[in-house]
Amino acid sequence: MKLAKKLTLATTGIFLALNILDIRNASAALITYDFNVVSSTFTGRGSFTFDDTTFSNDFTPAAKIQSLSFKFDNESIVYNKTDDINYPNFPLAFQTTLLTGNSTIGLDFVFDDKNPLSDLSYEIVGDDFTAFSRTDLNANPVFGTVSYTKVPEPATLAACLATCSVAFFAKRKGISLKKARA
Repeated sequence: MKLAKKLTLATTGIFLALNILDIRNASAALITYDFNVVSSTFTGRGSFTFDDTTFSNDFTPAAKIQSLSFKFDNESIVYNKTDDINYPNFPLAFQTTLLTGNSTIGLDFVFDDKNPLSDLSYEIVGDDFTAFSRTDLNANPVFGTVSYTKVPEPATLAACLATCSVAFFAKRKGISLKKARA
């Protein structure tokens, strides 16, 4: 009987904790996405954060990026939001709908290579990546893809950890009770 009381109390505690965490998530609207760029010539990884309560009311809702970090693989140069050629109006996160009907987030970020000897510019728009020459109009651009992964919020991870911990201890307690009865 004591186990049932403890289990009920633990379940109630988790339920309340999850509801409190959901309230905090609603007010903390900073969303983070990781993204990967892949092309025949360039690969890279980055992340960006934006406030999803600031989406515009345009046909394609967009929000200014709060922070951004991107680095090509095997290079030490890190690009950030101030490297966008249209900063401070860009980069932007925008909502888009895929052909499958699923809604997703895309990035609009255009930046020049930081190497002073390079004439390359890079463009990330949604799931498309392009590298092109700013000076040689006859040079072939390089095309690639961009994929995005939403980073779980810390409160969501904490709630998941709390739930798993209670389930583990409840199961462990149940096993020890069965051994004691046997």
